[in-house]
Amino acid sequence: MEAARRVLSAGGARARVGVVLGTGLGDLAAAAEHPWSMSNADTGWLAASRATGHAGRLVCGRLGGLPVAMLQGRVHGYEGCPPEMLTRGVELLAALGCRVLLLTNASGGLRPDMQSGELVVVTDHIDLVRRRWDEGFDEPAAGMVRPRAAPLYHPALADLAFRATRRAGAVARKGVYALLSGPCYETRAEYRMLRRLGADVVGMSTVPEVVAAHRLGLRVAACSVVTNVARPDAATQTDAEEVCRLAADAIGGVRAILDAVVEEERLAA
Repeated sequence: MEAARRVLSAGGARARVGVVLGTGLGDLAAAAEHPWSMSNADTGWLAASRATGHAGRLVCGRLGGLPVAMLQGRVHGYEGCPPEMLTRGVELLAALGCRVLLLTNASGGLRPDMQSGELVVVTDHIDLVRRRWDEGFDEPAAGMVRPRAAPLYHPALADLAFRATRRAGAVARKGVYALLSGPCYETRAEYRMLRRLGADVVGMSTVPEVVAAHRLGLRVAACSVVTNVARPDAATQTDAEEVCRLAADAIGGVRAILDAVVEEERLAA
């Protein structure tokens, strides 16, 4: 809350929809009208990301007439950040008034019929790190806690996001996201394991934010951009720069999801 007050006093604004822009997707913040930005360091609350493709800024503006707040990038556990730092971006967005959250990331595709640039609307996850991501949220403010039995990923928002990708002509599907700690890409044996576990994509982020957002009462939608497809028997090399480029190429489909989420929230306002 103190960080939110710092943002507001510096010229930022409260918001209804929050967005976390993952690897290669930071340029989507340019869609905001009348943008105002602040570096993570200046918030006094967020850590600076050192990962490729993460600018480390908070951007406030409007989309479709609705106030939004976007985080250009996030921090990851593999950067040396403790678990509680991984959820601070979501906490700040909630403190700024966001009630709906769109999380985006770049991921590795695990299905042989996938293609680079495909979008996966996340409907569930497999947490292979297994940390207590919602620690510290046991006694939040009254009225902020959604029942634990409720889905982590809001089903109606997932349907909305999927329909938006189809209208935009983007290649997309619904799927399950697997979280590993990184920072290395997976081995061929790990790819085979993840497919047998039922995962469709794999990455190193997002799950802590989903858990924290759920405990704070936010409705959550999440979208992965498949930047490389795992083919264990025909392995290819992938680097961070290539991941950023491929993610940026899919920005149109992600924008369609964002526009749909904003419009749905505007009509509900």
